[in-house]
Amino acid sequence: MMRSISPDTEAILLLTAPLMTGQMARDEAELLSAGEYRRVARQLKELQRSPSDLLGVEADQLARELSSVIPADRIRRLLERGFLISQAMERWQARSIWVVSRADSDYPPRLKLRLKDEAPAVLYGCGPMSVLNSGGLAVVGSRHADAASIEYAEQAGRQSATAKKAVISGGAPGIDRAAMRGALESGGKSVGVMADSLERAVLNRDNRNWLLEEQLILISPYDPGAGFNVGHAMQRNKVIYTLADAALVVNADYEKGGTWAGATEQLQRLKLVPVYVRSNGEMGRGLEELVKMGAQAWPDPSDTDEFLATLDRPVEERVTRQSEISFQSNAEETDSGIPQTPAEGQPKAESFVTKTAIDHATKNGAHSTQRPAELLLERVRDILVEVLVTPKKESEIAEMLQVSGAQMKLWLRKLVEEGILEKSSKRGCFVVARNRLV
Repeated sequence: MMRSISPDTEAILLLTAPLMTGQMARDEAELLSAGEYRRVARQLKELQRSPSDLLGVEADQLARELSSVIPADRIRRLLERGFLISQAMERWQARSIWVVSRADSDYPPRLKLRLKDEAPAVLYGCGPMSVLNSGGLAVVGSRHADAASIEYAEQAGRQSATAKKAVISGGAPGIDRAAMRGALESGGKSVGVMADSLERAVLNRDNRNWLLEEQLILISPYDPGAGFNVGHAMQRNKVIYTLADAALVVNADYEKGGTWAGATEQLQRLKLVPVYVRSNGEMGRGLEELVKMGAQAWPDPSDTDEFLATLDRPVEERVTRQSEISFQSNAEETDSGIPQTPAEGQPKAESFVTKTAIDHATKNGAHSTQRPAELLLERVRDILVEVLVTPKKESEIAEMLQVSGAQMKLWLRKLVEEGILEKSSKRGCFVVARNRLV
C-alpha cells in the first residue's frame, strides 16, 4: 500500500512542483526555485510556522508575512493548484512512486544532516526507502566506457553485495548501470539517483523485477515526469555522494562531464566521503588529476573485511557546514541562486565573491598556492555552471554578479575556451556546454 503525503509535503509540492505534465509555461515559471523555497523555509522557521500552515485558515495572513521573500499573490496562486495534487498522486501511485519532503520525519537523515538546507525539498522514489539510510559505495563513471572499465564496475558492485552494502549511482548507461547490475545480480541492493524521467525508469522492464524484489530503489529530487536538464544532472551528483560512505570513480573525462563535475565538487567543496579512483589499467588524465586533488587509489579489497574497512576510512577533512556546501548559502539568493545586490553600506557582490573564494581556499589547503584571481574564477565557474542552465546575455550575468562588463567579458571568454560554457543559438547569450554531461 502506498504511503499518503503529509500536509507539509502537500504544501511544498504546491509551491515547487509542476504536479502535472504539460502544465502551461506560465504556471511553471511561477513555481518556487530551490533557492526561493530555501528562503521561504527559513522565514517559516523564524515565524515558528510549518509549510502546512499555508493550507490552513490563516493562509492569507501567513502569505502576507512571507511577502518579504516571495510576493503574497504568487504564493496564493500556487496554493490554488490544490486540485492538481490528487491527480498527481493518482499518477504516481499507479507507478508505485512515493514522495517525501524535508519536513517529514522519514526523509533520509543523511541528506538532512550532511546537506542541511541544501538537501532537496522534495524527494520522489520507488522502492524501499530504508535502503537510503544504510550508506554504501557510490560508483560513478562515464557513459562511454571500455569492456575493462565495465567489468571493473561490475566487480565493485559484486563486492558491495557480498559485504551487504548498497551500490549508489546515477542510473546512466555505462559505468553506473554496470555497477548497479553487478550488485543486483549478486543479490545485493542498488540505489539509482535519477536526474530525469523517473516515471519512465520505474516502468522499464529491466528495472521492474528488481523493484518488486526490493533490491532496487530509484529516487529523484525532480518531478517524476521531468525531462533532461543539464543543471539537474549536475546537481544530483551531491545526492549520490551524500547517501554513500565512500565513492569510487571508475573513469572520468578531464574537465568534462557529470562524473568529473561531481568528483571535483566532492574533493574540493563538500568533502563528505572518501573518493577513490580505479587503481589498475589505463587511468587517463581525468583520474590522474583527481588524484592530485586528493582522491585515493582504490585498494581492490580481497575480502569483505577489507572492503568494509575501505568504506570506513575517514575523510581527511569533513566539511558539512552549510557555508561550505555551496556558495549560494553564504548570502541572500535570487531565484537563480545569485546573491542579491547588497544594501547600501554593505560590501558589493564582487568583493563578497572574492572574499568567499579566498576564505574557501584558506580552509582547504589544496588551493592555498593559487592567486586570488584564480580563486575568484574558480568560484565564478561553479556559480555559472549552476546558473547558465538557461541562456543569459553577458550583460545579465554581469548584473547578477555585480561586476563590470569588461570583467565579465574576460571570465566568459576564459570559460568558453575551457569548454565550460558555450555561446547559445540566442544572439549574445551563454549557456553551460552540452559536453559538460557525460
